[in-house]
Amino acid sequence: MTLGPTPAERLNRARADLRMGLPVVLSSPAGAALACAAETLGADRLAGLRAIGTLTLVVTSHRAETLKARAYDGDVARLAVPDDAPLGWIHAVADPADDLTMPMKGPFRSLRDGPADLHRAAVDLAKSAHLLPAAVLVLLAGDAPAGLTALALDELRPLLAAGAVLAPVASARVPMALAEAGRLHVFRPDDGGEEHYAIEIGSPPRDKPVLARLHSACFTGDVLGSLKCDCGPQLHAALTRMNDEGAGILLYLNQEGRGIGLANKMRAYSLQDQGFDTVEANHRLGFEDDERDFRIGARLLRRLGFSQVRLLTNNPAKVRMLESCGITVAERVALKVGQSRHNSAYLATKAAKSGHLL
Repeated sequence: MTLGPTPAERLNRARADLRMGLPVVLSSPAGAALACAAETLGADRLAGLRAIGTLTLVVTSHRAETLKARAYDGDVARLAVPDDAPLGWIHAVADPADDLTMPMKGPFRSLRDGPADLHRAAVDLAKSAHLLPAAVLVLLAGDAPAGLTALALDELRPLLAAGAVLAPVASARVPMALAEAGRLHVFRPDDGGEEHYAIEIGSPPRDKPVLARLHSACFTGDVLGSLKCDCGPQLHAALTRMNDEGAGILLYLNQEGRGIGLANKMRAYSLQDQGFDTVEANHRLGFEDDERDFRIGARLLRRLGFSQVRLLTNNPAKVRMLESCGITVAERVALKVGQSRHNSAYLATKAAKSGHLL
């Protein structure tokens, strides 16, 4: 028996380190590198990285397209960091906040020699920590500095691909204004990540399709009543429908901002104020249209004993993902509520670019 951290536990340590500005060690059979998240990198650690070797800033192909930089590696672009580039240059290349006021950040020299596996892993790790998908790397010729969290790619890749194992923690009755017969179940992932919740209405039978909703957390819509989206009205309408039918299950998944986190969601909102739509804003930040993992919903449903659902959604991707995970979607139940003058363009973009059936 060992008391040391498992690979999953070291993954969560690595996320925390990146969020604090600490480098992590990534290794593969071809070599090893120190990697820092671009947005949290400070001046002292930048100097420390430069003392080791030549720096590379890696961004996603979406961000590279905005920067007019070549992405020779397909999904990522490795950009040479000039020896005299200040910390502000790295931050400006990673963060599109000032793209319109300072559009000329290049010219960039994109690298194409050697493998990009470590660089790609650094971006994936930053994403999973809800940071901007950009990282600064320096290849190691010798041993890594002591005390840093280290992950091998053969450990990291399957962990990120498979997702965490969710375990039930506690449940209790929670009567709600929209549904008095409510019970809240809390599930905790084994990698130390965010907990997810299931709100069970009534006593739905496990041998029939249950009225279900996969609802991604939306602090601005669910809590603040933001009019920029339809999330709050969808949450309330789903609970009301379940209460009216006497039974249902609402999965509240902590995947804020379509999986990019609240801080990045606010960055996207700021870009939308500059005239970009929701998909364009995500791409300028370096993210995909939607970074959520709906497999979490399938795992929770199975944990609760459900294998068939009547799914409250306008998003066909949720239907496809649940069915690919072995959950039968007996019916898609439309949930068209919450449109206003503030979000009409947002909803039109979701329909046109993300396939939502509105």
